[in-house]
Amino acid sequence: MIDVTVKQELREMVTRLETLRGSLDLELKQEMIENFEEKMSMPDFWDDNDRAQSIISELNAVKSVVDQYTKLHNEQQDLEMMLELVEEEKDEEMAAELVEGVSALSSKLSEFELQLLLNQPYDRLNAIVELHPGAGGTESQDWGMMLYRMYTRWAEKRGFKVELLDYQPGDEAGIKSVSMLVKGYNAYGYLKAEKGVHRLVRISPFDSAGRRHTSFVSCDVVPEIDDTIEIEIRTEDLKVDTYRASGAGGQHVNKTESAIRITHLPTGIVVACQQERSQIANRDRAMKMLRSKLYERKIEEQMKELAEIRGEQSEIAWGSQIRSYVFHPYSMVKDHRTSVETGNVGAVMDGDLDPFIDGFLRSQIKQQA
Repeated sequence: MIDVTVKQELREMVTRLETLRGSLDLELKQEMIENFEEKMSMPDFWDDNDRAQSIISELNAVKSVVDQYTKLHNEQQDLEMMLELVEEEKDEEMAAELVEGVSALSSKLSEFELQLLLNQPYDRLNAIVELHPGAGGTESQDWGMMLYRMYTRWAEKRGFKVELLDYQPGDEAGIKSVSMLVKGYNAYGYLKAEKGVHRLVRISPFDSAGRRHTSFVSCDVVPEIDDTIEIEIRTEDLKVDTYRASGAGGQHVNKTESAIRITHLPTGIVVACQQERSQIANRDRAMKMLRSKLYERKIEEQMKELAEIRGEQSEIAWGSQIRSYVFHPYSMVKDHRTSVETGNVGAVMDGDLDPFIDGFLRSQIKQQA
């Protein structure tokens, strides 16, 4: 009555959970939880609010891992018991329920394994995502808008919040550039997989001759660095411009020059923000974006130096073509770093990016091994 593959999949999940238990070191994590809770019970715990919030955040993160593992383990045991009942009672309805349960648990386990890959220092932070169309005018600008929609849909499916920071509309359609803040636990850890150049091949809706066009958009992703990270920014190194907020409309678009653009002269880094209602608030947000970019640059320089010492050939990730989206003459989205591909272009453009993100993260683990 029960397919052999269902039994095999259930046995494989037992092995995966046992492997996870060993790598997670649950006893150590339980000690960490007790240690954090002891600190929180101290009378002076809230004297330093920043430190208190940091401890609470770490406690929640560790608890989440332990709770998720426990829940998955309990579900696996329940399915084992259900399997025994099905084989004893030959209940077809229960057998169908078992098949659904095994499939659902397998998906949850894969998602949990993916979360555990996000173990780098800044993976847990919010992400600042910027899209910049390449040469090609309206065609590339329209591609930029399509990617903006794709990332927004992906974030919504994950329960992340998206805040528009800066929006420069295209002359006829699409965007000249867009910056957004994706807020959620591990947002940067997931979205760092998207950093690079995205290539589109399609029959252009803007070409009356119906010719095929190739367009490029660069995607830059940096973590939103908090104020505890010290980055020196001298006032004399900044060029600050104001301009009127623009966009597709809405209550935050106004006629005053509240939008801010800051250029960091030594590095040429440019950040802009028009989301907030006041010029002061936009400046504060733009400075935070600049700090994040400067910190990311600092880390990249350190990694480059390390690669040179080791004699490695380093690759500038954001300057490479990471993925192709082909709409014509066939349908396919392929990641050139991992060879992960799908023919369901529509699903990808609706935010189904997890297979590509999963493939990238797992490939990074293999490279580090």
